[in-house]
Amino acid sequence: MSADALNTPSGTALLIGASRGLGHAMAAEFLRKGWHVVGTIRESGGRTKLHDLADAFDGRLEIETVDICEPDQVAALRDRLSGRAFDIVFVNAGVTNNPAETIADVTTDEFVRVMVTNALSPMRVLESLEPFVPATGLIGVMSSGQGSISNNETGQREVYRGSKAALNMFMRSFAARHAATSRAMVLMAPGWVRTELGGPDGRLSIEESVPSLVNVLLARRGTPGLTYVDYLGRTVPW
Repeated sequence: MSADALNTPSGTALLIGASRGLGHAMAAEFLRKGWHVVGTIRESGGRTKLHDLADAFDGRLEIETVDICEPDQVAALRDRLSGRAFDIVFVNAGVTNNPAETIADVTTDEFVRVMVTNALSPMRVLESLEPFVPATGLIGVMSSGQGSISNNETGQREVYRGSKAALNMFMRSFAARHAATSRAMVLMAPGWVRTELGGPDGRLSIEESVPSLVNVLLARRGTPGLTYVDYLGRTVPW
């Protein structure tokens, strides 16, 4: 990673899905770099790790509530943020199902749950919030290396893979519709990380993934167009 990326001037990041796991770690990393962060949680009323982070970085972390699977809540968030600008808008959202379920086994309800959460809802919230990102900013979403069609040589986790491949395609269509923009756009593959979603067998700790991941995002700012990269900045094949 270049020294310029590591010394990027601070700004304001809007992180959708920051109450735990990768999203929470991203919020902490941006704060450590001197950024102001607006992070979202899904439910109000209960205390989360994001609230603890807000206490530690008094005044630089705002907490908003939104369930991106609920269009009315996305619209309300947009209204609350109206008039603001964000140097980075990044959506971190994901669920999985039983990894052994094939497309022949999964129920329709379970298929819809995974697809709506992993593919439809992240794009809906990006569509809603992208006007808040200036020409020099970045729009990103958490994808997965398992969304790569080229790299799928083992099968397994079929529904999850399909949802991330769908997300990649939707983001590519979004980029095509915004081809004239100078903003950077990133589909991020964080690696197999030991989180609640990734499980205990992941090859990476959060500390091994997220600081590099954030540096990659910072380095991408100012470079127009869409890239599909991993946490080390390596291109992932579609």
